[in-house]
Amino acid sequence: MARIASARLSAEPSSPEQHDRRQRILRAAMRIGGEKPLERVQMHEVAKAAGVAIGTLYRYFPSKVHLFTAVMAAQVDRFGEAVRPPAPGTDPEDAVADLLVAASRTLLAQPLLSASMLQAANSANAATVVDTARIDTTFNEFVLMAIGIDVPTAQDVRLVRLLMQCWYGVLQMSLNGRASMADVESDIRMACRLLLAPRSNTSG
Repeated sequence: MARIASARLSAEPSSPEQHDRRQRILRAAMRIGGEKPLERVQMHEVAKAAGVAIGTLYRYFPSKVHLFTAVMAAQVDRFGEAVRPPAPGTDPEDAVADLLVAASRTLLAQPLLSASMLQAANSANAATVVDTARIDTTFNEFVLMAIGIDVPTAQDVRLVRLLMQCWYGVLQMSLNGRASMADVESDIRMACRLLLAPRSNTSG
């Protein structure tokens, strides 16, 4: 299990050059993380592949947990660029299920990298790994948009949180070889029907 090596927050880039270095680090981590499991990824290897000093890497990412949670946040942002509101007349539960199934297919196409991202994100402390909140907030926005809720109630927020927890579990089952893609899709669709039934804008 990857552990947070430092309690300090990651440094935020403030210049174009710093943004470029941070992006090079993330791209290097994605490539290396797609080739080997998290416990075998070495920070000095990522720094070398990114063309930055090891001190620079640790300034932006104090640990592998910080690094691969940031990789997941970047993947979520990239996926979000393709997310569109559901077509008129689409059942809200089906719209959310379609969204999560598409995200699952994208993630499971890179199983080693996805396992590293989920392992890092699931062990990250929100107080020191700020990208955890970004991941949660972004996915919550995707789901609420698909449901068609602009102003969620406390219950809506809770239902979405439970659905996301279920989805992460389904992904982990698949990455562990305990669920096929067909199982993943069926489980996601059932979870959406069950967990979103009490939403505030239900017509029932």
